[in-house]
Amino acid sequence: MNSNEENEEQSGNPTASKAPSTLTSNRPETGDGMKRALAKQLIEKYYYQLTDGCGNEGCENKSCASSSDFTYRERSRNELAVQAVEMFKGKATLCELQPSKVAKMPEDCEPSPCSSRDVAPLPEVTSATALLLPGPSARMNSLQLPMLKKLSPSSSSSTPEKEALSPAAGETKFFTEEILVQLIADCKENNSWSKLVRLIGSTYNNTDSLLLSFRKTKETCVPKEKDVDKDTDEKEEDSLAGQEKMIIDESKEEDIEEDEISVDIPSLRRAYAALMEIQDTPVKGALINALMSLARSVEMDLKHHKVMDRNPHYINIFIIVMEIPFMSSPEFIEGAFPQFCKAMSQLSLHGQARLAKVWSRFGAERLHEMVQALHQLITMRIVQSESRWGGGYYINDDDGITSATKVMKILFYASIYGSERDLPDSVEEEKSQNEKTLQDMFQLQGAFSNEPKESRQPKEDSLGQELGVSPLDSRHPLVAYEDFVNEILNEYVDLEIDYKYKLENESKFSFMNHCFILTTASKQKCMNFDNRVRMYNERRTSIQQTVLFGIPPTPFLRLRVRRDHLIDDALVALEMTAMDNPQDLKKQLIVEFEGEQGLDEGGVSKEFFQLVIEELFNPDFGMFTHNEDTHFFWFNPTSFENDGQFTLIGIMLGLAIYNNTIVDVHFPPVVYRKLMGKKGVWADLKDIDPTMASSLKQMLEYKEDDFEEVFPQSFCIDYKDVFGSALSHDLKENGAHIMVCQENKQEFVDMYTDFILNKAIEKQFHAFKRGFHMVTNESPLRILFLPEEIELLICGSEQFDFHELEEATDYDGGFTVDSTTVKNFWEVVHSFSDDQKRKLVQFTTGTDRVPVGGLSKLKLIIARNGPDSDRLPTAHTCFNVLLLPDYSSKEKLNERLLKAINYSKGFGML
Repeated sequence: MNSNEENEEQSGNPTASKAPSTLTSNRPETGDGMKRALAKQLIEKYYYQLTDGCGNEGCENKSCASSSDFTYRERSRNELAVQAVEMFKGKATLCELQPSKVAKMPEDCEPSPCSSRDVAPLPEVTSATALLLPGPSARMNSLQLPMLKKLSPSSSSSTPEKEALSPAAGETKFFTEEILVQLIADCKENNSWSKLVRLIGSTYNNTDSLLLSFRKTKETCVPKEKDVDKDTDEKEEDSLAGQEKMIIDESKEEDIEEDEISVDIPSLRRAYAALMEIQDTPVKGALINALMSLARSVEMDLKHHKVMDRNPHYINIFIIVMEIPFMSSPEFIEGAFPQFCKAMSQLSLHGQARLAKVWSRFGAERLHEMVQALHQLITMRIVQSESRWGGGYYINDDDGITSATKVMKILFYASIYGSERDLPDSVEEEKSQNEKTLQDMFQLQGAFSNEPKESRQPKEDSLGQELGVSPLDSRHPLVAYEDFVNEILNEYVDLEIDYKYKLENESKFSFMNHCFILTTASKQKCMNFDNRVRMYNERRTSIQQTVLFGIPPTPFLRLRVRRDHLIDDALVALEMTAMDNPQDLKKQLIVEFEGEQGLDEGGVSKEFFQLVIEELFNPDFGMFTHNEDTHFFWFNPTSFENDGQFTLIGIMLGLAIYNNTIVDVHFPPVVYRKLMGKKGVWADLKDIDPTMASSLKQMLEYKEDDFEEVFPQSFCIDYKDVFGSALSHDLKENGAHIMVCQENKQEFVDMYTDFILNKAIEKQFHAFKRGFHMVTNESPLRILFLPEEIELLICGSEQFDFHELEEATDYDGGFTVDSTTVKNFWEVVHSFSDDQKRKLVQFTTGTDRVPVGGLSKLKLIIARNGPDSDRLPTAHTCFNVLLLPDYSSKEKLNERLLKAINYSKGFGML
C-alpha cells in the first residue's frame, strides 16, 4: 500500500479506501504515475470538502463546509485550493460524502411519483453495474469482487427506509429531465441546494453516469435488478453475474446510424433551461469541478481504450457536455472547458466524423453558438498569456488553444455536411475532369521535359475525406466560413514557426492544417513560405546539376522581353520553358526589359505582368469577350487562338500567384471556382450574362398555363461568334423540335447554363486551367483558399483606405511623421480622387491593386530625396519606397506629384 492509500484509510472515508482497487482496474497507470493520479484525486476530495461540504448537516469536522463551525468560511476558492494541498500533506480528516435519497425506476419505465418532500427518484445501478458498463474495464477482477460484496445494498443490515436515505456507496446515478426538474423543485422547497450540487457533481464526473443520462424514451429504461439473497455469498455472486449480463446486453444494443444519437436533445435542453433559471447557486462550480475530473477520464478512455469503437453511445458524453448553456462563461473557460476540449481532441478520425454528422443536424444557430464559445476560449487564453508568446513558447504549444481549434474543425465540417451541397454525381464528374487535367499536364511534362519529376500533391484534409465533403462543395454552409476566423489568433500566431511545424514535424500542431481559423492574409503568408522554399529547392537543384553534370546553371526563370514586342517575347519564352522543363516555372521569376537598366527585385515583374495582362485581354485579340454590364471578361467559345495561347495565359496567372504579384484581371467569380475544380452552375450565370439569367429566372417562376405562348423557346439556342455572326446549338438531340414547357423548363435551364458555363468553352478553359496548374499544382493553394480568396490573391482589393496606409507608413532620409513636407503630402493625397489614388499606388508599388489585408500591408516608406527642387518624385517599386524632395510648399508638391503619377509608365519607377 502506498502513502496515498494509507492517507485515505486514515482519513476514515470508507469510499476513499476502495478507490485504489477500482482505479487500478480501470486505468493503465502503474508506479509513480498511479501514485500521482491517486494523490491528485485525494487533493480534489479535500477541495470539494472545503468548497461544497460532505452534505451532512450535523457534520462536526471544522474543515468541512457542511459544518456550522467551518474554519475557512471567509476564504476564496484559490485559498481553499492551497488549503486542500496542505490538508493532503497533513493527512487531515476526510468526511464521508452523504449520498442522496435514491429510488429505482419502476418496471414500466415511468418515473415514480414523488411527494413534495421527497427527492426526485434517481435510477440507480449498483457499483457492480458501474464497473461493468462499457468502458475501460468490461468485467470485474478478483480484487473488485470482495469489495463489491461489501458495497452491495443486499448485504446491508439497514432497513429499507434507511437504505433509501443512504444508498450504497459507488452506485451509478443518471439524470433525466423529469428527475432534474423534480430535484430542483424539492431543493427550492427545502431552501437547500446541497443535494442538487452533490448529485450534479457525482453524475457529471462519471462517464458511466453520463452514458445513461438524458436517454431517449426507449433507451432510458433500465431493467429491474434481480433480487439478491442476503444469506449466501453464492447467490450474491449470481446476482452480480446477472447484473453483468444486463450491462453487457446494454452494450450490445443495435448499432445506431452515423448521424444518430440516443440522447433526447429537446429534453436535455429543457433540463438545462431549468438549471439556468436557478439564481445564485453553486451549480456552476459543481459542474466545473466534475467536468475537470470527467475530462481526465474521457481523455484516458479515448487515448488508451478506443471506447468509441466498442460503444457507439460514448458520443453522448460530448453531446451532453457541449450543450451546457454557460460553457462560454469565464469560469468554464478558465477551468473545465479547455480540459474537456483537450479530451475531445483525442477522438479518432472516425469518431470526429461521427460527431460532425450528429452536430450537422443541430441547425445553424446552435452550431454558431458552439463556434463562438470556442472562439472565446481561444481569445481568452491568448490574451491571458500575451507576455509568454515568443522566445521559444508559441501559440502552437498551448494545449487549450490547439485543442479548441481541433474541436472547431469538427464543427467546421459539420457546418458543411449539414448544408446544401453539390450533388454527388456532379462532384464525381468534377473529380474526373480534374484528374484529366492532371494527366494532360503530366503527359506534357513527359513529352518535353528533360527530367520529369513526380508531382507532390498537397494532402486533402483527412476529416473532410472521411466525411466525403469539401469546403468547395458548399457555397452557404450552416455557419459562414468567415465566422470561423479568429482575428486575435492571427495577430499573435507566428506563421513562420507554424509553417516550420508543418514542414518538419507532423507531431507538432500547425494552424495550416486548420486553415479555416486563419485570415486570407495569414494564409497567403503561409503559401508564400511554401513557394519560397520551393524556389530555394529549385535553385539548389540547378546548382547540383551544374556541379555533377556540367549543365549551365539556371537558378531563376529569366524572361528578357522588348516593350514593343512584349506578348510575342513573353509567350515564346514561356512556351519554350513549358516544353523544355515545366519544373523551371517554379523558379523565381526575373524579368528584364531590353534597353533598360534595373535589377528586378519585384517591381519590374509587377510592371511586366500589368502590361501583359492589358494586352492579352484587349478585345482585339479575340480570346475573351467583355460584358459591358458586369465589366467581366469571359472566354470566347469561337476564338481562333490555339490551345497553347490559353495555356500560356494560365501560366501567366499561375506565375503571378507564385511570385506574389497582383494583376488587374477582371474574371467573374465562376472562373476561380472552375480553377479549383468545380463546375459552373445556375448561380454563376448572372455574372456572365445578367440579362439572360434574369430571363431564365422569370421562366422558372412562371406558373401559368400559357407558358409556351409567353416563352416560345425550343431546346435549340442561338449565340454569336466573335464577328457577330449568328450560331445555333441543340441542347439535346432534335432540340429545335422540342419546345420548352412547364414540365421540362428546369431541364432547359440546367442544360442552357451548363452549355454557357462549361461545354461551350470546355476546350479553351481546359487549356487555361492546365497552364495554371503547371505552376500551382504543388502549391497548397487549393487546400488553403476558397475560390473568392483566390480572386483576392490574383486581383487584390479595390478598397483604397489611405488613412490605413498613412498609419502604416515609415519615414527615412531625414523625414519624420512631423515633417512639414510629410504633413503636406498626406493632405494632398487625401484630397485625391479614387483614380488619382490608384495611380499613386501604381507609381509607388508597380500595381494599382491593394494587396490582401489592405493598404497597411504595403509597408510604404517615404524618404527625403534632397532639398527643395524642381525634380519629380521617383519610386523604388521593388521596395515600395517613394523618394520625395523636400518641396517648399504644398502647392508645388501637389503639382510635381500629379505629373509624376500621370506619366509614370517606364519612367520614374526604378
